[in-house]
Amino acid sequence: MSITGGCFCGAVTYRVSGKLRDARSCHCSRCRKAFSSQASAYALVDPTEFSWLTGQDLLTSYVGKHGAGLSFCSKCGSTLCGIFDGKIHGVTLGCVDGDPEIEIGRHIFVGSKATWEVMPDGVVVFEEGPTV
Repeated sequence: MSITGGCFCGAVTYRVSGKLRDARSCHCSRCRKAFSSQASAYALVDPTEFSWLTGQDLLTSYVGKHGAGLSFCSKCGSTLCGIFDGKIHGVTLGCVDGDPEIEIGRHIFVGSKATWEVMPDGVVVFEEGPTV
């Protein structure tokens, strides 16, 4: 199985040679700012199964004080992936091409969601991060 993805302008593309796992949506204030949305949509990848196909020189990264950050296209601003301790950690589901064959399994940090966001009935929520 091979999953591809890319940015809005098409300059940066990638491939994941394995499956995505542990898809989640984070509703914390930091993710709302980083994703310019009510929440993130993100799935983990094995860093050894991730490779850039085009435009790697166009990437810009922001890494916070805990070693976690994001990489995005410097031309169009699309957030493509998360990084942790210098390695690819996961991909943003909005930049995946086609059907990634995964569903968001949990919504985390719902306790700090935006006041204007309404959570749908029946989704798995955690007030903070998951305990497992």
